[in-house]
Amino acid sequence: MTARISAVTMPKWGMTMTEGKVTRWRVAQGETLTAGMELVEIETSKIANVVAYPDTGVLRRVLIEAGAMAAVGSLLAVVAAAQVTDAEIDAFIAERPNLAETVIVDGGESGAARIVVAGVHALNLRSLGSGPATPLLFIHGFGGDLNSWMFNQPALSSTRQSHALDLPGHGQSSFSQGKGSVRALSDAVVAAMDALALPRAHLVGHSMGGAIALLLAATRPERVASVTGLAPGGLGPELNRRFIDGFISANNRKSMQDALGLLFARAEVVTRAMVEEALRYKRQDGAVEALSAIAAANFTPDGQKSGLRELLVSSKVPTQLIWGRHDRIIPVQHADLLASALATTIVDDAGHMPHMEAAAEVNRLIGTFIDRHA
Repeated sequence: MTARISAVTMPKWGMTMTEGKVTRWRVAQGETLTAGMELVEIETSKIANVVAYPDTGVLRRVLIEAGAMAAVGSLLAVVAAAQVTDAEIDAFIAERPNLAETVIVDGGESGAARIVVAGVHALNLRSLGSGPATPLLFIHGFGGDLNSWMFNQPALSSTRQSHALDLPGHGQSSFSQGKGSVRALSDAVVAAMDALALPRAHLVGHSMGGAIALLLAATRPERVASVTGLAPGGLGPELNRRFIDGFISANNRKSMQDALGLLFARAEVVTRAMVEEALRYKRQDGAVEALSAIAAANFTPDGQKSGLRELLVSSKVPTQLIWGRHDRIIPVQHADLLASALATTIVDDAGHMPHMEAAAEVNRLIGTFIDRHA
C-alpha cells in the first residue's frame, strides 16, 4: 500500500455536489482489496456511480452504512494492512481531518468553467490538473456537455492537464454552430486547442465527439497524440434515431426521461435532476435550432452518415475503441468489425455511456493507453 492506513471519503463529482448517499458497499468489512476494485456505490442528485479503490489493503472499518447520506469529504471507511492494529485505526479516525499521509479515494474537485474565444465560437471549457505530460482533451457527444466527463476528467488529471469543452450548439457554448457537420465541429475543436496553446493532445471522444476525434486523427495527425473513441460515430450507417429525434423534441419530464434512458444499460440511473438539467438546456433560445442543424448535418433519416472506417484503418495515430455491450444508440458491432485492427474493449455492464456507467474501468483503460503513447 501507499500508506499503512488510508481513508475512503465521499467524492465530489461536479461543482454543485455537496453530499451523496451510500447505496451499497460492494466489499464486505474485512475483505481484501486489489487495485481498481469497485468498492462502494454512491448516489448524487444527478447520477449514481461506483467508487473504485486505487491500491491494495483490507477494508477494516465501514463508518457510513448503506442508505446513509454523507457530506463531501466525509470519512466513509478505513483501509489498512492486516497487521495494523484496531487501536491504530481508532486513533486514525479520531485524528480526522488530518489526512496528510493518506490515500484519499475521491472524484476530485472540479475547476471553474470559463468561456474561451475559439475562432468564430465562444466555447465553454473546464480545465483541471497540471504537469509536463501531453494534455487530455475530452469531447462529448450529441446533446451532451462537459459534465459528461464528471467521473473521468478529475481521475485522469493527477499527472497532466486536461480540458473538457462544450461543443458549439451545446451546454454553455455559443449556439452559432456553423454548418454543424463533424468536420465543422472538428475545426472548432482545433480552434479551441489553438486558443489554449495546445500544439498536441490526447483526444477522448464519445459518440459524435468520438467521430470528431477520429476525423482529427486522420486529417490533423500532428495535433493528436492518441484517440480513445467511446462508442464513436461515423463507423457505419446504423444509429437509433429514436434518441436523436426524442432528445430534440422532448419538452417535458416524461419525454426527456424516455430519451435519456436510451443512453444507459439501466434506464433507472437517469435521475430527475439529470432530466431537469437537460430540459433547462433545451429551453435556451437557439438550443433546439442548433441541435436540429447539427442533426441534419450528421444524420440521415434512418441513421448516421459514415465514412470514417477507411480513414481510421489507415491512420497512424494510436487509437483504441471502448464500447458498452448493451449500447442501444450505436451498435457494438461497429467495434467488432475493427477489433482485429485496433485495440478494442467491450464493457459488459454498460450501454452508450460506458465512461459514466463503468467509470473505473474506462479510466483505467484510458490512463494505461495514453501513458503507453505519451
